[in-house]
Amino acid sequence: MSRQFNSSLTAAYRSHVCGALRAENVGDRVKLSGWVQNWRDHGGVVFIDLRDRYGLTQVVFNPENAPEAHKLAHTLRGEFVIQVEGEVVHRPEGTVNANMATGEIEVLVAQIKILNKAETPPFSIDETSEVGENVRLQYRYLDLRRQPLQEAMIARHRVTKLIRDYLDRHSFLEIETPVLTKSTPEGARDYLVPSRTNPGSFFALPQSPQLFKQLLMVAGFDRYFQIVKCFRDEDLRADRQPEFTQIDMELAFVEQDDIINLVEGMIALIFKEINDFDSELPYPRISYQEALDKYGLDAPDIRFEMELIDLCQVFAGTAFKVFRSVLDKKGIIKGLNLKGGASLSRKEIDDLLEVVKIYGAKGLAWIKVNEDGWQSPIVKFFEESEITALGQAMAAEAGDLLLFVADKPEITNEALGRLRLHLGEKMGLIDKDELAFCWVIDFPMFAWDEQEKRHTAIHHPFTAPLDEDLDKLDTEPLAVKAKAYDLVLNGVEVGGGSIRIHDPKVQSKVFSLLKIGAEEAREKFGFLLDALSFGAPPHGGIAFGLDRLMMLLLQRQSIREVIAFPKTQKATCLLSGAPNTVNPRQLRDLAIKKA
Repeated sequence: MSRQFNSSLTAAYRSHVCGALRAENVGDRVKLSGWVQNWRDHGGVVFIDLRDRYGLTQVVFNPENAPEAHKLAHTLRGEFVIQVEGEVVHRPEGTVNANMATGEIEVLVAQIKILNKAETPPFSIDETSEVGENVRLQYRYLDLRRQPLQEAMIARHRVTKLIRDYLDRHSFLEIETPVLTKSTPEGARDYLVPSRTNPGSFFALPQSPQLFKQLLMVAGFDRYFQIVKCFRDEDLRADRQPEFTQIDMELAFVEQDDIINLVEGMIALIFKEINDFDSELPYPRISYQEALDKYGLDAPDIRFEMELIDLCQVFAGTAFKVFRSVLDKKGIIKGLNLKGGASLSRKEIDDLLEVVKIYGAKGLAWIKVNEDGWQSPIVKFFEESEITALGQAMAAEAGDLLLFVADKPEITNEALGRLRLHLGEKMGLIDKDELAFCWVIDFPMFAWDEQEKRHTAIHHPFTAPLDEDLDKLDTEPLAVKAKAYDLVLNGVEVGGGSIRIHDPKVQSKVFSLLKIGAEEAREKFGFLLDALSFGAPPHGGIAFGLDRLMMLLLQRQSIREVIAFPKTQKATCLLSGAPNTVNPRQLRDLAIKKA
C-alpha cells in the first residue's frame, strides 16, 4: 500500500499519517488522526492500533503519563474516529512487530480527541474476516476501509497515472467525448435517457466513444486518448458490469504494427511498475484461425500445452456412424490428449461430459491408453488403420486419456476449448503466477447470421479489411480478413482494436453488406459518412477494459474487487438502491407513461 503523503497539506488534525513514522522519528511530538482498528488493555495500559489508508500505528495510553487521556481511551470502540497527540518512542524490547512498517515505534499519547463515534459495524474491518458479498456491497464504504480494496484503489490510481504519463510522452491528448449521445444499436443494448426538452426522443449512454474518436482523427487531433465510462445493458458475468471504464485511444497515420508496438510498451510498463513483472517483448502473435485450430477459442490461454488436434483426416473414411454423420454434414472431429489422464475414474470422465454439454456438444468420446491396450466404448468400431493413425496423430502413450468431440465446427471448437481450460485448472497444468500475453490477429471481417440471413461484423462495422482482401467484399465476403487485433492475457481478452475504414465508399459498401441500407446508414451514421468525405486520414485505435485489466493485474476473482462502487450481477446497487422507481411527475415531464 502506498505510504506517500504530501506534508504540505498537513493541517490541525495530523502532522503525520499512520504509516509514516519510523525509528528516526523517536523523540518527535506528533499528531495522528484515524480510525480505531484494535483496542487492547494490558495491565491497565491501553494499546490501540490507529488506522488510515497509509497504514497502522500503535498508540499507547499510560495512566501514569496522561491520566485523562487514559480514562477517555476506555470509552473507545472499533471504528471511532480519533485524534491523538504525543511522543514517538521505541517499542519495548521484545515487542517489535517486524510485520508492520511502523513496528519499531509507538506513540505515547498525551492528548486525545474523539472526532466521531461509530456504531458497531456489520463486519470486522479486517481483510481476513469472511463476509458475504451482498453485505459488503450494501456497506461498501466500510468494505473500502479494508486493506485489499484500499490496495486495489491505490493500484488503480497508479495505473491510470502511468497510462496518462506514458501517452503524454507519446504526444497524445486527453479529450473528452459526449456521454449523452445517439443510439446506434449494433451490439449490446443501449442504456437510454429520455429527453425532457425533446419529448419522445432519447439519448443513449455510449457503449464506446468509437464514432467521436474517429471524428477527432478527421479533425486533425492525430493522437487521442481518454479514460472513459462506457455503458452496456447486457447480461452480466464475473468480468462484466453495466458501467465500466475503458482506456480508449485512436491514432492517425498509423498501421497495425504501430499501434501494437505502442500498446506493448504501455502494458509492459504497467506490469513492471505494479507487479515487478518483466515482459518479454514483442508478445507472440497468433492468427484467429490458428487460435481456433489449436485452442478452440479466439482468446487462447497459452500458459500450458494440450492443444486441440484435428482428426478429420484420421476418420475421413470411417464407418463409425457417429463420426461419419458429423463429417457428412460438414462438421469436424477434434481431440485432446490429457497426459496421465487414464487415472481418472469413470465418474470423473462422465463429469467432463457435463462440461462440454454447456457449450452445445451432444457427447464426449474417450479412450484410456493402458499398458495392456486401449479401453473405450468406441474402440471396437474403429479399423486397425484408424487406431494406428489416431495414436500417431495424438502422440498417445500409456497413461493418457484421449477425449473427442464431433459436431459443427463452432461447437466442437468451443466445447473442447472450454474443456481444455477446465482440465488445465482441474489437473494443475496452469502456473497461476505466470502472465502469458499474446495478440490475436487476422480476424474474419464478417460472420453469417443464419437466423437473420445476413452478414454481421465480427468487431464493428468501422473496421477496415486487409488491403489484399478489398476485392473479396464483392465476391467472397466471408473470406475477407480484417485489420483487427485483440490483446489476450491468460485466456482473457483485455483489449481490442482495429485499423478503421477511412474511405467513405468502402464504408458504404460494408454497411450494404451488413444489410444497413443507404437510408438507415444516413440516419444512424450520416455524420460519420459526411466526416469521411472531408479528408479523413488513415487511422486506427484500441480500447482496454480498465476494470478487467486491474482484475488480472491484481489477481482478483471478480472485477467487483477493483471497482469502488460496483453493481451486482443483476445490475443493481445494494448501497444506494439503484435502480429505483421515480416520482410520477418526473415521468410526466419526460412524456413517459407508467407501465
